[in-house]
Amino acid sequence: MTPPPSAFFPDANLAPAQGPVACGGDLNAAMLVDAYAHGIFPWFNDDHEPVMWWSPDPRAVLTPTRMRVSKSLRKRLRSEVYEVTADSAFAKVLAGCAGPRQGQTDTWITPRMRDAYQALFTLGLAHSVEAWHDGRLVGGLYGVSLGRMFFGESMFSHAPDASKVALAWLARQLAAWRFTLIDCQFMTQHLHRLGAVIMRRREFLNLVRGNNEAPTARGRWRFDAVDWRAQPSA
Repeated sequence: MTPPPSAFFPDANLAPAQGPVACGGDLNAAMLVDAYAHGIFPWFNDDHEPVMWWSPDPRAVLTPTRMRVSKSLRKRLRSEVYEVTADSAFAKVLAGCAGPRQGQTDTWITPRMRDAYQALFTLGLAHSVEAWHDGRLVGGLYGVSLGRMFFGESMFSHAPDASKVALAWLARQLAAWRFTLIDCQFMTQHLHRLGAVIMRRREFLNLVRGNNEAPTARGRWRFDAVDWRAQPSA
């Protein structure tokens, strides 16, 4: 059965490969959920600017069972130097992702964006993964979950491999829950080293449409316990 068209957006397949799908609108929960359900996400630089909506071609994606865990990352996981949690400090993860980065003076995670994703978290649709060291948040990531797909938004790290450890825990749990895909939006060398691949937009949108038929599990996430020392080597 063909899913209904978006209530807010044109067909993302018709957008320029690296151009916006649409401009304007709001960041309310209904519009955000509709966007993700049609393979679209918001991205803009200033709260005084109109909201820009994107669906790039190609798309960077990561299959949870195919995350590439390097020898050094596996050693970090087995050392258990970081404690990893889910949905225990969403606002702090947002703040960490919005913080200054090397070579950058501004952030696209504006107060307006933070409020929007905090609202999705309250609805049980946005989730965070936290990496802690000695009680201090040192890394993490957040995104939106619909059906059996996780739409990653951002990650940060204030300690070696902290965000990679968070992603490894997320990928392992999503695989256990039979999630099919982690959307990474744009490809980077960092994501490529972790196993992300590029997918043509039309194929990605077809997967998103099929995913919309899967039930969305609302609520706070809790990860299964993992003894990484007992995990087989790659």
